[in-house]
Amino acid sequence: MRINDKTTFDKENVFGLGNANSAYAQYFIGNSYLNPLTEVDKCPVFLANVTFEPGCRNNWHIHHAKSGGGQILICTAGEGWYQEEGKDAVSLTPGTVITIPAEVKHWHGAKKDSWFSHIAIEVPGEETSNEWLEAVDAQAYGALE
Repeated sequence: MRINDKTTFDKENVFGLGNANSAYAQYFIGNSYLNPLTEVDKCPVFLANVTFEPGCRNNWHIHHAKSGGGQILICTAGEGWYQEEGKDAVSLTPGTVITIPAEVKHWHGAKKDSWFSHIAIEVPGEETSNEWLEAVDAQAYGALE
């Protein structure tokens, strides 16, 4: 369900908005928010609820790993998009699960007319890192329905 009204969205966003994602703002078009659900030093798997304002999306990026690694997205509220390089964008709605292997160039974010949240899970691996790349083309994003 597309949700443009923040008050309505807040009722659906069961894992909470969290704080402005200022540490990674340079890799996003629009505003995003981060609510960690596990503590890095206390849990081997990091989970966070990431919330995107309507039209917000992250840049293309790659999760690198010598072995293992990657990311899992569990969509929880609103509607968004996920796209791998060379493939069509996939519509994200609550309950959608996306498994992103290491070394796959991709982006994800809200639809232009909806707030969106997903739980991001960093898959443990050996020698993991994240490479941030170019912004998603505004014309291509705008054409997504």
